[in-house]
Amino acid sequence: MIANHDGTGLKTAIFNRLTRGEFRKAWDGIVSMARKTLSRREGLDPSYENRDSLQRLIHDCIYAKGGDVSARTRTVELGAVYLHLSDKGREIFHDILAHDFDIDRQVLAEKIKGLEKAQNQKEAITAEIELKNALTPPRISLLTQFSSLPNGLKLLIDMRGTLLSRIKEDQRLCKLSLDIKELLGAWFDIGMLDLQEITWNSPAALLEKLIEYEAVHEIRSWGDLRSRLDSNRLCFAFFHNKMPTEPLIFVEVALVNRLSSNIQDLLNKEDDKIDPEHATTAIFYSISNTQPGLAGINLGNFLIKTVVQELSNQFDNLKHFATLSPLPGFKKWLGPRLANGDETVLRAKEIAILKERFACENAASHLSEILTNDWYLDHSTAETAKPILTRLCAQYLLEERKGNKAIDPVANFHLSNGARLERINWLADHSEIGMKRSYGIMVNYYYELADIEKNHEEYVTKANIVASRGVRSLLK
Repeated sequence: MIANHDGTGLKTAIFNRLTRGEFRKAWDGIVSMARKTLSRREGLDPSYENRDSLQRLIHDCIYAKGGDVSARTRTVELGAVYLHLSDKGREIFHDILAHDFDIDRQVLAEKIKGLEKAQNQKEAITAEIELKNALTPPRISLLTQFSSLPNGLKLLIDMRGTLLSRIKEDQRLCKLSLDIKELLGAWFDIGMLDLQEITWNSPAALLEKLIEYEAVHEIRSWGDLRSRLDSNRLCFAFFHNKMPTEPLIFVEVALVNRLSSNIQDLLNKEDDKIDPEHATTAIFYSISNTQPGLAGINLGNFLIKTVVQELSNQFDNLKHFATLSPLPGFKKWLGPRLANGDETVLRAKEIAILKERFACENAASHLSEILTNDWYLDHSTAETAKPILTRLCAQYLLEERKGNKAIDPVANFHLSNGARLERINWLADHSEIGMKRSYGIMVNYYYELADIEKNHEEYVTKANIVASRGVRSLLK
C-alpha cells in the first residue's frame, strides 16, 4: 500500500497483521492521525461515554459530513472510540445504532403506498427501488465502512458477540445483530476461507489461541497440546485473509483403527503406536468455534467436509470418518425431571427395578439422588443405571425435538451435516464436565461419504434422523 502524504495508507496497513490485544493499540495509533486530519487539533476526548456525543459521532459517519474521505476518517476515529468505551458505554452505542439509525417506518409506509399506486411498469420498478432503499437502515453504511477497514471485521464480530447477550431484552437489538450477521455472512462465505493445518511448528501465538479457544476438552498444558498435534493427532482450522492470525473454527482429529468409545483413552493416546499412513479411521473429537460473533454463520459443516476431503487425499488407507461427541444438553433435559420425581420419564420395568434395588418410594427422585458424586465408581450402581440412562439417551436423541430439529445442539449439527447417529457410548467421558453434562455418555456420529447428501435431505426436509440399528434398539 502506498502511503498518502499524511501517512494514512501506512497507518492503515498495520491492521493487516494485528488482532486481539494488539487491536486496540493499532486503533490508538490511527485515531491520533484521524483526529489531526479531521479536527486539526490534538486531545479530542476518546471516552464519549454520554449518549449525545456518541449519537453525534455516529450521525456524522453515516451521513458523510464533510464528504466521503472525511467520513471514512471519522469511521476510524469512531472505531477507536468504541474500543475504549466501558461496557455501559458500549450498551449505549448499541442502543443508539439499534433505535436511532433503524429504518424510518413513516417513510416505509409512504413507499409502500407509492408501490400500490404505481400505474405502469416503470412506476412500479421505481417504487420497488425506493421501497428497497427504505428497508435498508442507515446504520448499514456505517457497518459496511467498518467491515472494509483492515481488522474492521474483527470489530464487527466482537460487537455482535456482545450484542447476542442482550437480544432477548430488545427486538431492535436483535434486528441490529441480524444486520451484522448478514454483513458477516457475505464476508465469511466458504469460498473466502482458507483451510490450514495447525502443527506444533505453528507460531506460538497461534498455539496459545488453541489452548484459549478449546471449548470441548480442556487443554491443560503445553505438553497436552503437543500430544494433540503429534504423530496420529491432527488439527485443522479455517482462516480468513482479513484475520490471518485468528482461527475461526478448528477441529481436532485422531487417526486410529476403530470407532473410539472413550475420550480419556483417545486423549491419553492409547493408540499412539499407529502409523497415520496405516490408520483406517478418522475420529473428529473436538470442534471449537472461536468467535461468538459468528454464531449462526455455519462454518462447521464446511470444515468437516473439507477436512474429510483433505484427509482422504492425504491418507489412502482412511475409509471411515466419525466423531466422538459430547451431549451438552442431556443432563439439562433429564436432570430436572428426575429431581422433580417425574416417574413418567421412566418405564414400568425401570421403576420396578429401581424400587426393588434401592427400596425407595419414588424411583425418579431416588435415581436423581444416586446420580451424584462418584456414583459411576460403584459397579453395582453403574450397572443398574446403565440400561436406563442409555435408553433415555436414545429417546433424547431420537424423539425429543426443538421444532423439527434434534433438541441436542451437537446432534443437530452433525445430523444437519449428513451424519448417521451410530453409537451411544456408556461412561465414555468420566471427567468432571463429562459427568455434569451427560452422566459421562458420548456419541459416535458416522459420516458415510456416499450417504451424506441423502442423510442431510432426510433430516433437513423430512425431520427424519438416520440412526443405526444399535441405537434404535435401545428404545425397545
